[in-house]
Amino acid sequence: MDFLPISKQDMLDRGWDCCDFVYVIGDAYVDDPSFGHAIISRVLERNGYTVGIISQPDWKNPKSIDVFGRPRLGFLVSAGNMDSMVNHYSVTKHRRKNDAYTPGGVMGKRPDYATIVYCNLIRQTYKDVPILIGGIEASLRRLAHYDYWSDSLKRSILLDSQADILMYGMGEKSVVEIADALNAGMEAKDITYIDGTVFKTQELDESLPTLVLPAFEELKASKRRYAESFQIQYGNCDPFTAKRLAEPYGREYVVQNPPQKPLTTQEMDDIYDLPYCRACHPSYEKLGGVPAIEEIKFSLVSNRGCFGACSFCALTFHQGRIIQTRSHESILKEAELMVKDKDFKGYIHDVGGPTANFRHPACEKQLSKGACSHRQCLYPTPCKNMKADHSDYIALLRKLRKLPGVKKVFIRSGIRFDYLLADKKDTFFKELVQYHISGQLKVAPEHVADAVLCRMGKPRNAVYNKFVDKYFALNKQYNMNQYLVPYLMSSHPGSTMKEAIELAEYIREMGYNPEQVQDFYPTPSTLSTVMYYTGLDPRTMEKVYVPTDPHEKAMQRALIQYRNPKNYYLVKEALISAHREDLIGSGPKCLIRAIPPKAGGYTHPGKPGSTKPKSGGVPNGKPVGKSSGKPMAKPAGKPTGKPMAKSSGKPSGKPMGKPSGKSGGKPVYTSSRPQSPKGSGKPKRK
Repeated sequence: MDFLPISKQDMLDRGWDCCDFVYVIGDAYVDDPSFGHAIISRVLERNGYTVGIISQPDWKNPKSIDVFGRPRLGFLVSAGNMDSMVNHYSVTKHRRKNDAYTPGGVMGKRPDYATIVYCNLIRQTYKDVPILIGGIEASLRRLAHYDYWSDSLKRSILLDSQADILMYGMGEKSVVEIADALNAGMEAKDITYIDGTVFKTQELDESLPTLVLPAFEELKASKRRYAESFQIQYGNCDPFTAKRLAEPYGREYVVQNPPQKPLTTQEMDDIYDLPYCRACHPSYEKLGGVPAIEEIKFSLVSNRGCFGACSFCALTFHQGRIIQTRSHESILKEAELMVKDKDFKGYIHDVGGPTANFRHPACEKQLSKGACSHRQCLYPTPCKNMKADHSDYIALLRKLRKLPGVKKVFIRSGIRFDYLLADKKDTFFKELVQYHISGQLKVAPEHVADAVLCRMGKPRNAVYNKFVDKYFALNKQYNMNQYLVPYLMSSHPGSTMKEAIELAEYIREMGYNPEQVQDFYPTPSTLSTVMYYTGLDPRTMEKVYVPTDPHEKAMQRALIQYRNPKNYYLVKEALISAHREDLIGSGPKCLIRAIPPKAGGYTHPGKPGSTKPKSGGVPNGKPVGKSSGKPMAKPAGKPTGKPMAKSSGKPSGKPMGKPSGKSGGKPVYTSSRPQSPKGSGKPKRK
């Protein structure tokens, strides 16, 4: 199978006079189902439409958008697999140095707010050609939203981009329906009936039940009204129960149709079985290739959707809570192709999705009546109707392990540990420890203080502690010596200095030095971001403490890594401000000494002559001393989008972090944990 055209000559060589659609993307062109543009373009191709790709055009030059000339039906626009602002900036708003979705990892090949810029570039040349926007950036900015980088409430991206239709969620069904409507001669302004789309209109259709949200001017004037409006939006993300929503803007409305229905297993198989080249475009080879392809090259998507519903994650808003899965046959077929690749060394890097161990809907009723609007499946405790069963996933993994040429099958998408514990059978837990961990397992408890975990939508710390005990008991049973590495988040709404110190004390008892700490990143359309902006929990309208001062956030982060000599003065200031001078000194419970450490050295209080603790995981996983009993949360489910360097053989053995976002029809593993462009895992999958 050939790549789709990227130049006019490519188009002419195929015998086309023009393209039905020209797809403008902020990423490099990678024809792999881990990239949204690959799936959307191949789905259109399967349905008889021709598509040309313009990757990372020069947004300062209108001619860069005119590679193929005028498309017959319209332009498609996506900022890429990540929100362009997350791609460009760290949580401290410093410019990142690398972009894993660009040839050679070069930063700066796409603009800030890329969807808006690309659409306005198109409008300079083509005033009346339909523009359809999608991908994670458009999906999560479809209605009024808080924008962290400008510290302001922004209106729907549909208005600022001058696009005609916005496709949110995964997009495979809606893009084909829109294409068929345009092909039949309908004007874009009349395509208002398709699920999974957002459109603008001056008059509401009174024949359809519609919830009218507060007007944008009202939202700007009242943070409370914005929190109330977002909760309505959040409660209308289910494809079976969601209502049509209308957000007024002066004399017009932005209208959101209900989400598209979940894909069946056969539909999922059809999408992943399309003839992808499973590589980046060969024109990038001389530039060093596209870093993001390397880790996902030998990974397998088995599901999409997530009923974990963490507050800082946008999956509910993008993919929804209903799990959709591929068949064993489809996954095995892809694995067999993988084994034949000349670079395959015998290691399948991942078999998963947003959360690896979700292989079916949380309960039977979800596929006909949808997910419950009044409660979560796992938070605060597992629903009595939830079916915790890993048997299908176990069977799949066993089949993959038996494939000729496969030495090891790793799980790196992350394990939801509270769901794992809810399974009355421990077969999966045992096989996870025996066969699917490459040295250390990364999970995402996120915090230990119940007051913070409550705002995160995470289980109580006692659940995590139970998981830890079981994990190390199984390691001992099978004579394994595997580590456990928790992902931790600082400065989440609800975290005062008291909770930050509680987390530091927990780390002290665990006896390890965290390598990775993530400051809470307020990305668009998450519950946690709404808390950050409004100071209110939209679920209850309770006031929430929010650390927003950069210096306070630096102190909370430093407390998690209090053993680092560079953090000494921040930690000391934090302890004094919280009146916890009892943790300064030479006692065994102290975090730091009264006297600053000498440059280059570290001695733990109360342990003369001790050296810096081993960083990374907890040896044999057991916390040292008595645990504080504070809750840790969910495992770092999704791939974060950070690709690893090309493997020369066996992977390093470090499961990835959380997924972050996918674009234009890919499962977007988006969350307020930043979608690292360099990545701490795989790029988001569709």
